[in-house]
Amino acid sequence: MLVLTRKSGEAIRIGGDIKVVVVEVKENHVKLGIEAPAAMSVHREEIFIRIQEENLSASTLPADVSDTLKRLKNK
Repeated sequence: MLVLTRKSGEAIRIGGDIKVVVVEVKENHVKLGIEAPAAMSVHREEIFIRIQEENLSASTLPADVSDTLKRLKNK
């Protein structure tokens, strides 16, 4: 992991397309501004993880449906 120190108003670049700006530092909170291409999704980590979990569960068939499909296939 790369760890950087930035002050309010300073930024970092990720590749040529993404800019992360420190908007505000207050007590133990940091506000970040993120500029990225519209085609790129930007999420808080907890939201990203929830999306991944929902995608996984949506792509997995319940056991009863899976068993039914197997029986139909073997007929």
